[in-house]
Formats: sequence, C-alpha cells, structure tokens
Amino acid sequence: MKIVDRFLAPASPAARLRLGLSELEKGQVKDGVAQISRAAQAGLPAAQYHLAQCYLDGTGLPRSIREAARWLKAAAEGEHAEAQFKLALLCMRGDAGMADRDASLVEELVGERPAEPRSADPVTALVWARRASANGSSEGQALLGFILTSGPEALRDTAEGERWYAASAAAGCPQGHLGLGMLHLRAQTPEANALAVSEIAKAAEAGLGDALFLLGALTHKGVGVEKSAERAAELYAKAAEAGIVAAQTSWGLALLTGDGIERNPVLGETWLRRAGLAGDAHAAALVGHLHAKGGDIPPNFAEASIWLERAANAGYAGAARTLSQLYQNGTGGIHDAEAAERWMREAADLGEEASQVDLGNLILVGGGTAGDDVRTRHWFENAAKQGSLAAAFNFGICLSHGVGGAHDEAQAAVWLRKAAEEMPVAQFWYGRMLAEGRGVARNDVEGRSWIARAAEGGVPEAQAMLGEMMVNGRGGAVDRAQAFLHFETAAASGHIGATYALAAMLDGGYGHEPDFPRALALFRTAAEAGHPQAQLATGRYLARGIAGSKDPAEARRWFEAARDQGIQEAGAELDQLDRAAPRSADRSGTVFFAA
Repeated sequence: MKIVDRFLAPASPAARLRLGLSELEKGQVKDGVAQISRAAQAGLPAAQYHLAQCYLDGTGLPRSIREAARWLKAAAEGEHAEAQFKLALLCMRGDAGMADRDASLVEELVGERPAEPRSADPVTALVWARRASANGSSEGQALLGFILTSGPEALRDTAEGERWYAASAAAGCPQGHLGLGMLHLRAQTPEANALAVSEIAKAAEAGLGDALFLLGALTHKGVGVEKSAERAAELYAKAAEAGIVAAQTSWGLALLTGDGIERNPVLGETWLRRAGLAGDAHAAALVGHLHAKGGDIPPNFAEASIWLERAANAGYAGAARTLSQLYQNGTGGIHDAEAAERWMREAADLGEEASQVDLGNLILVGGGTAGDDVRTRHWFENAAKQGSLAAAFNFGICLSHGVGGAHDEAQAAVWLRKAAEEMPVAQFWYGRMLAEGRGVARNDVEGRSWIARAAEGGVPEAQAMLGEMMVNGRGGAVDRAQAFLHFETAAASGHIGATYALAAMLDGGYGHEPDFPRALALFRTAAEAGHPQAQLATGRYLARGIAGSKDPAEARRWFEAARDQGIQEAGAELDQLDRAAPRSADRSGTVFFAA
C-alpha cells in the first residue's frame, strides 16, 4: 500500500496524506510534513487537520497557534469533526490555555510578544462544538456540555448540556464521564454524589488526570464514597504523575504531613516545589513556609524569601504577610523595615484582613504612605457592609479617628454598636463612647454595662476603666473591692494605667489597707513605662522613704522625668529636694489614675 501511495500521491491528496503519515511514523519528519502540507494545500480536510496538529506540536515546523488555527479552520469548514473540536477548544481557551504553550514561539515568529493577548471566544467555540458534536466527536460533545453548563450565563442550557455529556460518556469519552460527574455534584445530595463518583471513577480508570485528582479530593473528604486518606493519597500520586498541578500540591502535602501515606517531608517538599514552579501559588507559599520555619528542613531565609515572593507575586496574600513578618522580625539576620511595610501593604491589597488591620494600626500612629488611609477605610467599609463584625469595628475606628475621610463619631458609634454584639473590644469602645457622650447621648449606666461585658471578655482597657467607674460610682454603685480585682487583672496583662491605679489603692487611699513596698514596686513599673503621675509618686516615695529607705538621687531622676512631661508639682518637689529640708511621710499628692 505504501508503494502504491507513493505512486498515487501526485494525483491523490488522500494517498499523499497516507504517505506523509507513514513517513512521520518512520521518523522521516521533514519528508512527512512536506507530503502532508501538499495534501492540505490541495484541500483535503484530514490533511489540513494533521498539518494543524504539526503546528500545535512543533513536529517538523515551528510551533504556531496562529498557523494551527488557520489550518484547523480550513479542516473544520470541510466538516472534519476532530478539527471542529480542536478549533472550538482553541476558541474557548484563548491565550490562557493552549495558546500559553506558544508564548515563546510567538516571540520567535514575530520578534516580540503580541501587544494584546487573544481572549477566549465562547460564542464561536459553541458554534464549532455543536458542529463537532453533530459529526460524532465525543470530545466535542463533552466540550459542548461544558459550555452549556459552565460557560457564560447567556449561553447556558443545563438540560441540553447534560444530554451532550451523557452522549459523550455513552461513547466512552473520559471527558464526558468527568463532566457528567461534576454536573451531578451540583445537586449536593447523597444520591447525586454517589452518581457523581461513579462517573468520575470511570474517567479516572481511563487515566484522565483531572478525574484522578477530583476522585482523590472526594475520597479524602468522604463525599459520595467512603472516606479514606490512604486511597486519596494513591489517587493524588497518580494525578500528580499525570501532570495535574493541584494534585502535585495535594500529594506533596500528604507526604509532608503523613496523611494517608508514610511521612516523607523531603519528597513532599520536592512535589510542592514542582507545583510551585508550575504556577501554584499555594504550593510556592508552602515551600517558603517550610524553609522559613525549619524543622524537617533546615531553615533558609534566602530560599524562603524566594518562594514566598513567588507566591505573593502570584496573588497569595498569606505569603506576602509572612514575608512582611520575616523582614519585620529580622529572621535570618535580615531586618528591613521598608521591605516589611511594602509586603504588609501588598498583603493588605490582596485582601489579607490581618495585614489590613496592621496597616490601619500603622496609620493610627502616623505611619503609612499617601493614600494608605483612604484604601484602608475603603477595605473596612466594604467588608463591614458585607457583614464582617471585625471590619465593622475597624471601620468604626476609622470614622472615630478620621482615618481616610471625615471624622464622624455618630457613624462610628453605629458601627461599633454592631460589632459589639460579639466582639469584646468593640463592647469596650462602644461603652466608652456612651460613658463619654461621644457620637451618642451620654449614658453612664449603659456605658458601664457594655464596659463590664468587655471586661469579662478579657479586654484590659475595659477592666481598667470599669475599675475606675466602680471606685468613683460612675454608672452604678461604688465597689472598691471589685475595682481592686479589675485593676489587678488588667495590670497583670501589662496595662500601665491599671498598674498605676492599683498602686494608688495600695498607697492606702480609697479604703484599702496600705502596702507601701508593693505600691512602690507598682509605681516604679508604671514610671518606667512613662506614666508621668507614677513618676511623680515614685519620686515622692524615694525622697521621703515612705516604703522604707530614702534614695534622693533616684527620686531626683523621677521628679525630673515627671517635670519634663508637664507635671508642675514635680518642679516644686525638685526645689524642696534641693533645699534638703526635712520631709514627713506626707502622701497627699498621690493622684488616682482615670483609666
């Protein structure tokens, strides 16, 4: 037959095609493509399809999507079913799919990258998929089912799509089985899930990588099939070997954690690295975290930063936040405040809520750059309107402080009240606004009630303020014993105002038995933290020997510190210290802290 084809080729495009395909099988690529090209130019649809395939695969020709599409269209117009299917696929994927394989080759062909990438054309894809389906292409039928069930809303017809999936599956096409299975999953019922697994399993048995991965994920979660980490790991491994990037990530994680397979962190890192290089931002972030924290793999900040930056640049917000923290903490010996802030801003831009809060706090203390305050307020406002209580609290703070827009205490109170339903810190802020009459009518009783809820929720600021209200009888009865306990709790959390207030009660005021040594220790703690009244009180204790021995030198240092913060009484104490006049243990100057 081959000899006959060689004889008939000049007069028969079909014989020339057969001859060309035979030459390709023998490895005679140049001669084979030449014969196929002549048959294609003679108008034979099958030859045009095979020539397009040569352009797609780079067989004997430079790979070129443009030339492949030209010849596929010629073959498709000649009713070649597989050409119609592949042309539909090309239209559906655009440069984001099959055309990506051609990116570097386009540069070689035209000398530069196209100014604008081609976009998907589902409408034209639908036309060619219908023609391919009508001509018996089972893959075309599966693609048609996909467009009708998952394409643009205007093109959808789920019932018709299901019929085409079923036709494709009946013809034994793995993609048809997979599509039908995914369609069943939408029902989210046990019966539908079981049907879905049955169809997806058929596609997996045929070796379809996407089906292997999906079946692994369903098995891992126990959806429509008995839950089994071991079986899921087995399926992930097969799909990973088939080149499914998401499966490579899942397989790498299974190896890393020992989920369904013997733990192998080194091999797990290898698979995660492979997925990260293929563009999976989550996998790249995981590799970065592994090298950042060390453990099974020795810590390597330089390696960690490379992978985290790759993930962050691919849009993985968590990686950007981790990078910010690494630079902020100086992990690996590299402290870079500018880089830390840059990556914190990047994480915030990507929607990472904790980083948005960090940026908001930075702005409140005068940091950030131009425009940060407006963006931060916008983030919080949008999330608050979508129901996030944390965002409602943060938006309330923006309104209260005038961050990124107008200062509006009334609106701040509205959003803080909303957040206060569940958030103790918001309960404190809202209670404080009520107690101070900011944005709402002053109401000490209701304010104290909200502050008490926040104190029970463990907010030190609320514990301190509740203690002050109980000492002074604001918003309720005087209860100095309970106030003392609240001050103790808040002071143990490091609240400096509460530390000073506790010392003031131990100084013998407010009906509490004096404990001068402990009072001095607490006054000194608050003084060292910069509390001006505590500095004054510490100086008096040391100048007069209230807790025992005197120390005029240290007393002078604390009086000077208090004076420099504007405490006028400290100047008089310094004058008296200079005169070295005898002093009695007068404690009348101690001032109670209003939290």
